[in-house]
Amino acid sequence: MLTSIFAFVIVLSVLIFFHELGHFIVARLFGVGVEKFSLGFGPRLFGKKIGMTDYRISAIPLGGYVKMVGDEPDAEIDPAAIPFSFTHKHVFKRILIVAAGPLFNFLLAIVIFFGLFQISGTYILKASVGQVETGSPADKGGLEKGDLILSIDGYTVTSWEDMSEIISRSMGKTLSVSVRRGESIILIEIVPVIKTMQSIFGEDLDRYMIGISASGEAFTKDLNPFQALAESIVQTYKITELTVLSVIKLIQGVIPAKTLGGPILIAQMAGQQAKAGTANLLFFIAVISINLAILNFLPIPVLDGGHLLFFFIEAIKGSPVNTKMREIAQQAGIFVLIFLMILVFYNDITR
Repeated sequence: MLTSIFAFVIVLSVLIFFHELGHFIVARLFGVGVEKFSLGFGPRLFGKKIGMTDYRISAIPLGGYVKMVGDEPDAEIDPAAIPFSFTHKHVFKRILIVAAGPLFNFLLAIVIFFGLFQISGTYILKASVGQVETGSPADKGGLEKGDLILSIDGYTVTSWEDMSEIISRSMGKTLSVSVRRGESIILIEIVPVIKTMQSIFGEDLDRYMIGISASGEAFTKDLNPFQALAESIVQTYKITELTVLSVIKLIQGVIPAKTLGGPILIAQMAGQQAKAGTANLLFFIAVISINLAILNFLPIPVLDGGHLLFFFIEAIKGSPVNTKMREIAQQAGIFVLIFLMILVFYNDITR
């Protein structure tokens, strides 16, 4: 229990710090004054004031915030502070300041993945046959358990993923498969068949297959800094794509709402990953950071995405969204967030 709570506080603190750091750096870059940079909410525990900014640690370690000069559109501002006011900056500068928070969460994920890939390399699943389904194309073609697939139709196969992609785009044509069996290399012809399988979202998906499963053998490939950076960007993109698809499937009703998790589930998972090791916890932080970035980009008023929506409307029409409309939208946004919080807490408790 204590491990879960401690890990949860660490995860949340790292995510919020980087998110708010993004807002802070870009705000200062554009000359916006920052009054407070707080890690945590509530009463100030300790900190240091440098210039006009009070860098502080606050009592409740469940978030954080950056308080900028003039970040409330209708607040009265001292004429001397107008040059440092967020509200008085060009709309495109405000867009960049607000977008910087979620973008820094993506950056955090890339940095973590880069470190993991640089230290541990990347694990690649071998195209080694574990089981052959009786009566399948692989069985009819003569493929056996323990065979290592080297190439298909002249295309070199270095991983299970390579092999799977080549087979799935074969369109059912006969494939010439080069296989290492013991000390020998043999050539086998296999005709893939189309089969219906379920996607990770539970949807039916037609795909060409040959009827084999992986042996689970893998090897580690060391990466130089450039390869590690490229791999970390690819990994971040893949998780982002999967997360966005999950949100879409959730809205469509393909994924049930009961699968959503909240703080309790995150704390439990953080505790499990912390017990599994530092690398697991770091990977978990990177994944949650990507999720936080996507959540913040949703066009819900009160979130960064809601503010961006207002600013884009302002950029198009040439004037800010009127106060009444903004207030109504923010109330609706708060209602949506409260509803989501109740839902995820209910899911966590019933789970």
